[in-house]
Amino acid sequence: MRLSLAVISVFFVAVANAHFLLDFPLPRGAFVDDQETNFCGGYANATTNRTAYPLAGGYFSIFSAHPQWTLGVFLATDAANTFDDFKQIKPFFTQSGEGDFCFPLNFTSPNATGLTNGENVTIQVVFDGGDGTLYQCADLTLSNTVQLSNGSTSPCSNQTNTTTTGSTGNSAAGLAVGTEFVTVALGLAGLAAALSF
Repeated sequence: MRLSLAVISVFFVAVANAHFLLDFPLPRGAFVDDQETNFCGGYANATTNRTAYPLAGGYFSIFSAHPQWTLGVFLATDAANTFDDFKQIKPFFTQSGEGDFCFPLNFTSPNATGLTNGENVTIQVVFDGGDGTLYQCADLTLSNTVQLSNGSTSPCSNQTNTTTTGSTGNSAAGLAVGTEFVTVALGLAGLAAALSF
């Protein structure tokens, strides 16, 4: 039982100390606090375990530990191993509030033209909470058939259960609890239960 509580405690301490976490799509690797100021959060090479992601109607979600911050999204269609491989597709915008947030990400927008079904791409989310620039990357395979939602409304919602559409520009809504955070937390709870036997 002590081991299971230790595992859960370490997870929540890591989340509490994080300046920013990319919740969805899944980042290249596990969060490492002292690597978040490095290219792709310290993971220079693309992963082979890519997230299937829609060309249109997508979103990304993050966790912020800062009361005010600025965020932008960059895209690479080639090697995605250096900063020079990326071009900006979502202009920087400022947001207030700590916690989980969800934003539309549409690969058919004017800033991300020419992408095709089955293409491998990488996004790099660039975050600044006032104490330095932080980076995390996610490797994706684009698809015409993958849907993250029904119709044009993404599963992103804020504390008042309003939603943000996947086809709009820079609108933002805070997410009550990120889905990947819930999945990881439930996974750790299951792990804790298994370890306690």
